[in-house]
Amino acid sequence: MTTRFFTLHSSFFTILSPLSSLLFLLAFASCSNISEEERFIYVKPADVNRKVLIEDFTGQRCVNCPAATLEIEKLQEQYGHDNIIAVGIHSGPLGFKGSATLLGLATDLGDEYYNHWGISYQPLGMVNRTGKQDYQQWAAKVSEYIKQKSSMQLSLSSSYDSESREATIQVEALGTDGATRGKLQLWVLEDSIVAMQLRYNEVDKPTSGQLTDREYVHNHVLRAAVNGTWGDDFSLAEGETRSLSYRFTADASWRPEHLSVVAFVYNDNGVVQVEKVSILP
Repeated sequence: MTTRFFTLHSSFFTILSPLSSLLFLLAFASCSNISEEERFIYVKPADVNRKVLIEDFTGQRCVNCPAATLEIEKLQEQYGHDNIIAVGIHSGPLGFKGSATLLGLATDLGDEYYNHWGISYQPLGMVNRTGKQDYQQWAAKVSEYIKQKSSMQLSLSSSYDSESREATIQVEALGTDGATRGKLQLWVLEDSIVAMQLRYNEVDKPTSGQLTDREYVHNHVLRAAVNGTWGDDFSLAEGETRSLSYRFTADASWRPEHLSVVAFVYNDNGVVQVEKVSILP
């Protein structure tokens, strides 16, 4: 194609006057001297603050676990609910999968994560997947990671069909600083679930004795994984945008008005970015 291009132009020059040919050649040469870098000015995307994911391994038969929930609430009040995104993973021997009379929140999915990460007691959690920490250590970790900049921007939107109970989640990603490689994970969470919980009479005073609270309100409870246990392979270059769409059908026992989806990108270095969106507007 290149040879044909220049052949056509050579034949064209033969029908021009010498002066016209000279002017044409000068114009052509001046244009061809402009490098690609000079023709297009790259504008680096603005820095994006890193949001923080707290994976809280909890259980309804864990008497100390409500104290970890209180710690999450304090951190969300301090930094904002949009910046501290918590997931309650009911699992392990202190998890409860339910009985004929009591609602259980533990799942096989939660147990898989519990075993994979080697959780040895509860409450125990991970802040941006940078190792396991007691809930008393979460504040220091959150303070460290929330000051950092992320290499990507993540945004979510949702739509929901009440008849089919199908939700559609739109994921938009923008690379802001270098290349990002890892996995993209989407989870379904449910808030405001009233179910049994062992706890102390006063959560912040364990010496006060324990009780079975049948009216305890559980929030950010992990219900299911939208795109598999470990998510999908994901890569993003600086300045690149990606748009992905996911669908799932809400279980009949889940209340759409209390459902949300958490999406996060992670790799061997931890969580790159995390975002959350409610299923209903």
